[in-house]
Amino acid sequence: MPVAGRVFLPSVTMWLLLQSLLLLASCLRSAAAFPKGCYPSEEEGLKTFRCSNARLTEVPRDIPNDTNKLYLDSNRIPFLPRDAFRDLPLLLELDLSHNAIASVESGAFRGLAEHLHSLDLSSNRLVSVSKDAFSNLKAKVNLSNNPWLCDCRLQELIRTVDLAAGSSGGIVCDSSVQEDHVGKAFLQVIADTDFCNMYKKTTDIAMLVTMFGWFAMVISYLVYYVRQNQEDARRHLEYLKSLPSKQRRSEESSTISTVV
Repeated sequence: MPVAGRVFLPSVTMWLLLQSLLLLASCLRSAAAFPKGCYPSEEEGLKTFRCSNARLTEVPRDIPNDTNKLYLDSNRIPFLPRDAFRDLPLLLELDLSHNAIASVESGAFRGLAEHLHSLDLSSNRLVSVSKDAFSNLKAKVNLSNNPWLCDCRLQELIRTVDLAAGSSGGIVCDSSVQEDHVGKAFLQVIADTDFCNMYKKTTDIAMLVTMFGWFAMVISYLVYYVRQNQEDARRHLEYLKSLPSKQRRSEESSTISTVV
């Protein structure tokens, strides 16, 4: 073998070995960046990131931004902050079921409106959520098995989101503005009760009561003011009657002109 060939062969070997080491280091560094219990994979041609049962207490920050399916189920996440998923422009499915989520801030799903088609929030601790939290979201949403308060706010939320097939029966009133609704499916309840109309009537009645109260206070004050002035005038006239006649006539004239 020529000398040049003998020199070139070890160089190629060393180059390949160096590339392998760099690739391994890159993989190890990426793996170390993920929270414990989280790992990327590929399922049915979709890039998936799984963090199921990873004891998470917040949404991870180092999720690959090319993720299509994200599983954060069975953790301890208590709430979803604004822009929690804004760096995931290709996300199609999001599973947040079986957590401790009790609050969803407005804008938590911002950036997902156009492409997300499945959102699972079942089996959490949601009691009341503003419809604005799901603004423009086109995904099928599962809200079942949460301790919902059945009121106008929930009614507006249900009208805003597109519920996942078969999940509506799991949205049950854990509490309600009307006690006889507790334990019933929400869609069954709103078939006979319009919570928002009920709230409007209650608000109107409260406003009328408040206005009547103010009106009564004004009338009471006017009556008191007139009576007080009459009483003062009567006392002054009685005082004048007790004075000598000449002084009395002068004072009476002054009093009458003042009253007039």
